Amino acid sequence: MTLLVALREWDLAAWVARFRRELPGREIVALGDPFDRRAVEYAVSWKHPPGSLAGLPNLEAIFSLGAGVDHLMGDDRLPDVPVVRVVDPDLTSRMSEYVVLHALKILRQQMRYVRQQQERVWQDDRDQPSAADVRVGVMGLGVLGLDAARKLRVMGFDVAGWSRSPKERLDFPAFSGADGLATFLARTDILICLLPLTPDTRGIIDRKLLGGLARGGRVGGAHLVNAGRGGLQVEADILACLKDGTLASATLDVFETEPLPQASPLWDHPRVTVTPHNAAMSDPVTIARLIAEQIRRVEAGEPFQNVVDRTRGY
Repeated sequence: MTLLVALREWDLAAWVARFRRELPGREIVALGDPFDRRAVEYAVSWKHPPGSLAGLPNLEAIFSLGAGVDHLMGDDRLPDVPVVRVVDPDLTSRMSEYVVLHALKILRQQMRYVRQQQERVWQDDRDQPSAADVRVGVMGLGVLGLDAARKLRVMGFDVAGWSRSPKERLDFPAFSGADGLATFLARTDILICLLPLTPDTRGIIDRKLLGGLARGGRVGGAHLVNAGRGGLQVEADILACLKDGTLASATLDVFETEPLPQASPLWDHPRVTVTPHNAAMSDPVTIARLIAEQIRRVEAGEPFQNVVDRTRGY
């Protein structure tokens, strides 16, 4: 068995070394080095050059090194083999930490108190809502969204969810499809977006969607937290909605262009929190181990887990 490591932006040599430790006795090769293309049975990818995985006649599966697979779906020459995404319990927990952190910052008016400290102002607002008074809506009810929703409920928030297709047997209200979106938005004070990036979701966070969020809630307006993908949001619309009061604040971990350009007005907007796409950083050692375990299970006759539905893009 030969495993091909095909990636950009990350340390290629370090990933090759990790897989050699996890799969001793197997041949691990790197894109760009000479190797026998007929021997490659598995490939792991992060933003590989489009077309570079074509011409591997014995390829059996492609593994994404990240939670998302939009970087793979954009390759129009991607081989017709199973695409497998990583489901890492540690990554899931980290994402939920991020979501709960920023929901609590909104609830407890932390940005206001930071500004007051900078200005040396002592001013307490006795009208502090409880978490139960605040309606949080989670868009995207995959592994990450479900875990975040459940942990928000533990903190006491009034949680609901939305997904493209119906979800069953959930312990909180859930809406789905175009028909359920307006109702979901109208009962949402804090919108958490954890959707995958697909042709259907690209640009979904626009003026129309943000305009459908609740008014008159206990947290001084509508708030956005996007920790999904930068391609989900229209940043010009977000800025316009902050200006006209449609949005009270935006917390963004992902952006249309990354790194966020120095000239972006998001950097110094007083009601925007910018984080550098680090809401849920996976441990590379854990990812390599999870992929190696998948390969061993499949070679023992078990099916792949977490296979992407190409028609949906996730």
